[in-house]
Order: sequence, then C-alpha cells, then structure tokens
Amino acid sequence: MQGAGQRIAAELRKVIVGQDVVVEQALIALFAGGNCLLVGVPGLAKTLLISTLARALDLQFSRIQFTPDLMPSDVTGTDVIQDDPTTGHRRLAFLPGPVFANVLLADEINRTPPKTQAALLEAMQERRVTVQGRTYELDKPFFVFATQNPIELEGTYPLPEAQLDRFMLEVVLDYLPEEDEVAVVKATTALPPEAVRPVVTKDEILAYQRVVRRLPIADAVTRYAVSLVRATRPTNGVVSDYIKQYVSYGASVRAAQALVLGAKARALLQGRASASFDDVRALARPVLRHRVLVNFQAQSEKVSTDQLVARLIETVPLPKSSL
Repeated sequence: MQGAGQRIAAELRKVIVGQDVVVEQALIALFAGGNCLLVGVPGLAKTLLISTLARALDLQFSRIQFTPDLMPSDVTGTDVIQDDPTTGHRRLAFLPGPVFANVLLADEINRTPPKTQAALLEAMQERRVTVQGRTYELDKPFFVFATQNPIELEGTYPLPEAQLDRFMLEVVLDYLPEEDEVAVVKATTALPPEAVRPVVTKDEILAYQRVVRRLPIADAVTRYAVSLVRATRPTNGVVSDYIKQYVSYGASVRAAQALVLGAKARALLQGRASASFDDVRALARPVLRHRVLVNFQAQSEKVSTDQLVARLIETVPLPKSSL
C-alpha cells in the first residue's frame, strides 16, 4: 500500500505544489474509505487536488457545483417519463444523478440549502440513495470530497452537525510558503504539465481498504483514541476545566472510529505494520476539529477547536502499554 500511495502522490505532484500534509490526509481518507471536507480560501487548489486525485485513480469522477437553487434531485437523480417504442406506452424511468460515481466532488457545499445538503447524507453514510421510495446502491468505492470556503459567509448555509459527523476528516488548506508559491507561479505560467495518468485501479483501492481494516491494532492505541474523544465531552465527569468552559458538545463515537481507521491507514502508507500513538495524535485535529462544538465564550475569546485539541493531546495520558 505504501507503493500505491507513492504512485498516487507522484501523479499529484505533476500539478500540485507543496501541501504535503493535505495530500497525505487525502490519501488516508481514500484508503480508509472515508469522506473528506476540505476548507480553504479561494485559490488554494482544493478543486484541482480532488480532480487530479480522481484522474490518478482510474475511477468514475463527478462534480457538483453547489448553488442556492440546486435541488435534491439534481444530486440524486429522479424519475422521468420515457416512451416505450415496443408498446407505445409511457413509463417512468430512473435517471441517475451525479452522485452515481466513485469520486464525488461537492464544490462549495455550504452554498446550497440544507434540504439539498441532506440529499448526500444517506449516500455518505450508507453508500446508497432513496428516490421516490426506491433504494439504489452506489458503486464501490464511493467517496465524497467536499470543499468549503471559510470567508464570504453571506448567503451560505452552515453544514448541520449530523452531516459534518459523516466526514471522516476536515482538512484545512493554508497559504503556501513563499518558495512553494514561486514554484506554483512558474509552473502555471509555463507549458502545461505532463498529463496525469491512472496508477491505481478500482479493485486495488477496494483491496487496500480491506487491508486497512484487517490490520491489527494494539488495545492501548485504541483506548488512547477513545480517551481523546471522550475527553472532548463536557458532560464527562473527568474532563478538563477548559473543556467545560469552552465546549458545548463533544465528538461522537464516529470520531474514535475515524481515529483508529485513519491511524491504520497512515501506518500502512508509511510502510509500518502497526499503528502507534503518534498516528492517533497526527490525525486528532482533522478528525476532531469539525466534531467539537464550541460555545459562545470560546467564540468571543477566539478559542479555536484546534487549540482545544492541541491541549487535549498534551494532557490526555497514554494508557499503560509495552509500545
């Protein structure tokens, strides 16, 4: 799996400069079978990263540009009336929407009303959609990579907590260092880069996802992931004072599942046969930052979830283990 990750990363490097951590986290979501939310200001190559990743995977790719007038049927598909030439009668036939793909790019997902956002909920969690009372299975593998712009909030619809919880990781893209930015300007103002070619097939992706789930993990590492998640809940009797002071709601058990699966995928991508505490720590921010709901006091004092997670990493003790 390490070789597959390196091949995909090499194809991404033909058009993406820098953002090593972002590329690694996108690959972790891919091999763990999770959905990914990318947050960044315009111009940081969020859409380019996902479209390039899809081209490197030899998977069916679909893109939805979310707008205020987008309807749920524009995402899932709908029944249309068709003429049957053999009988001369008319009948209803299902016309699949763009969600019927392997990699779905939901661009600017917070630009559409909650009714349309919710059309993705069933697809993201159960890999199927229900239209007019009939259920249609989605082809495997299925990933949703959504992008969100943290500025220009006027006319946007924040994602509800139930849908945010369906994203395995929230990946934050920041501005590039100066040297990387110079390299981007040079590359994009010269001849077009070498074409990205598919280097991993659909069957290989499904096989790697099974390998991730079969990888054994030490009980102490699992307990540490659960302890981190439980420490985010202010209703838990033994949490730190700063969690009670700044947090309204903590993370659900999906966060612990994402930490363990992500830690396994990260270990395999780095050529290791076991996940460690460091893997859990490395994924704590992207797994928890969109699942921990801070209160008004935290917002007024500009205390971010990333800062709270950093303090948790420092204070939550490691379980006793031989690792």
